[in-house]
Amino acid sequence: MKIVAIIQARMGSTRLPGKVLKKVLGKTLLEYQIERVKKSKIIDNIVVATTTKKSDQAIIDLCEQLSIDYIRGSEEDVLSRYYDAALESKADIIIRITSDCPLISPSIIDQIITTFLQNSPRYDYVSNTIERTYPRGFDTEVFSFNALEQSYRQGIEHLYREHVTTYILRNPTQFQIKNVKYKSDLSKYRLTVDTEEDYELIRNIIEILYPKNPNFDLEDITRLLEKRNDLFLLNAHIQQKSDGEKKPE
Repeated sequence: MKIVAIIQARMGSTRLPGKVLKKVLGKTLLEYQIERVKKSKIIDNIVVATTTKKSDQAIIDLCEQLSIDYIRGSEEDVLSRYYDAALESKADIIIRITSDCPLISPSIIDQIITTFLQNSPRYDYVSNTIERTYPRGFDTEVFSFNALEQSYRQGIEHLYREHVTTYILRNPTQFQIKNVKYKSDLSKYRLTVDTEEDYELIRNIIEILYPKNPNFDLEDITRLLEKRNDLFLLNAHIQQKSDGEKKPE
């Protein structure tokens, strides 16, 4: 079975435009994310799914520079972008990652994939987001191509087209789903990038941890934030948008 990570990315973020190409230590956030996803021991390929908008040419240029596969599609219909990317890459299993998670963990990605594989074909969808114990920014969803195809053909409402896996999550009689929990509740930490405050936190984390250990993981980040409450407070007040409010990456 071919296992493909599809990263949805665009420049037109509502709250922080161009966030995926904002730089820290001379590298874009998208580069850090791709670097980390590449360290997965299970993923066979990475595809960046961006839009046909002229502004997203900068994302294509970066993908070509990094020799990363990409696909362009509708800005609003992200589900079709995923379906086209999965078809083109001949994916049997898809890992959905959004570009606002530059610190995503390869070990956590592999844990979610392993849970899916060990329970195949029992589950159609496995993630660590249904009941949140991981911080935002470590979101990993794994699902079969069959589940994606059913969503693509049957999820015709706008909400389903924008948010890719919402159709799966809202049809539990049609799909078997499983949530993976962390050993403790770290949901208070916000390690995603949607605002300038989020970016400031991520920038600080990378500048402190990356030079000493490019492979730093969730435990390294939480130890840092436990010592540096000033960093934790940078974005602790930011409210996450609901699916109905969020624009797709």
